[in-house]
Amino acid sequence: MSASKTRHWIQTAESVTAGHADKICDLIADDILDAVLTEDRYARVSCEVMATTGMVIVTGQITTKCYLDISSIVRRTLQAVGYNDPTTGFDHQSCAVLVMLEEQSGDVAIGVDRKGAGDQGVCVGYATDEGRSLPIDTQYMPVPAYLANRLAEQLATVRVAGKLPDLFPDGKVQVSVRYKNDKPVALASVVVSAHHHAEADLAKLRKDLKRLVIKPILGPTGLLEKDTAVMINPVGTFSEGGPRADAGLTGRKQTVDCYGPACGHGGSAFSGKDATKPDRSGSYGTRWAAKNVVAAGLAKRCAIEVAYVIGMADPLSISVDTFGTGKLSDDQLTKIVQREFDLSPAGIIESLDLRRPIYGATAVYGHFGRTLPEFTWEALDKVADLKKHLPRAAKVAKTVKKKTKGARS
Repeated sequence: MSASKTRHWIQTAESVTAGHADKICDLIADDILDAVLTEDRYARVSCEVMATTGMVIVTGQITTKCYLDISSIVRRTLQAVGYNDPTTGFDHQSCAVLVMLEEQSGDVAIGVDRKGAGDQGVCVGYATDEGRSLPIDTQYMPVPAYLANRLAEQLATVRVAGKLPDLFPDGKVQVSVRYKNDKPVALASVVVSAHHHAEADLAKLRKDLKRLVIKPILGPTGLLEKDTAVMINPVGTFSEGGPRADAGLTGRKQTVDCYGPACGHGGSAFSGKDATKPDRSGSYGTRWAAKNVVAAGLAKRCAIEVAYVIGMADPLSISVDTFGTGKLSDDQLTKIVQREFDLSPAGIIESLDLRRPIYGATAVYGHFGRTLPEFTWEALDKVADLKKHLPRAAKVAKTVKKKTKGARS
């Protein structure tokens, strides 16, 4: 047995709630994008947001035929997140909102008008079937990243439902999964840091968070063990959170947005950008392709990397890496992906219907691994087409086996 198949390791992923300072900015940017797309499907949006003590700053470029009250959108988002009371440290009514927006550069607009990419960049999509041995559906995501997002989502759900009145909007979680023979076998540790009222009973809050947040999400996985280290608010009191405690910016949680540390990404943020920006459309398109490749049985792991050039319609390059798990060579799978998927920005926008106002739903708890109606890139609609290539894969494997047997004799 090779060393790679007997390797033991721990992989850790994190996630945050909508009240985290950075995630507030992502959510505001995507809510602005949705508001624009509701009125103008062909608008060009590249919106950036910063949040700090008592202030939100909105900047970037928007070209649209409609008029929007940006300040009102910002305040509605803050209110919906839960920053609607001064005791939380940030209040949607009293905070200042500074808007500094311009139109998209004319040079960029010319290239996009020709159905070219709205920017240069590298995008990576990933899928893995590592969670197949678990009693839950991890949606072809790395298990640590999937569980971290579900845990953060549950933390927010419990707060919004009023089950723990002392909770405030900010929160952060971390999940460490132990692997053996390339399979997740146990949770090494779980960390939950929950923003709370200054007068909260911390001992009681810890017990309630374990009961209402950790066990409902991690219990069904079969990975939660007696030896799992569970740390809840490990530093103690967490009464100052959100923009009151940390400045927030769009795009600072890219690893949370994607696949955790299991796979690299192109380095560009998604939120606040319409789909003509390949940062967003390319990342969604490559996830769509990678997920279908794995679901079709062509590989156990698949990363698809695509590079774009501003103003050019077709990708500069497309490459597939199956980490040695492919039923065909990576070169062959690259050709199959190129044949079955149009990964130009315009092609992805058309295939995945990306001109809709769907992006607020993506801003928190992961852009991938969720089967909401908005997440068209999670559809397994290409599996049947890709499975047609499996007989060829089986034939190749048979030929290799025959040659190996002949060499040994």
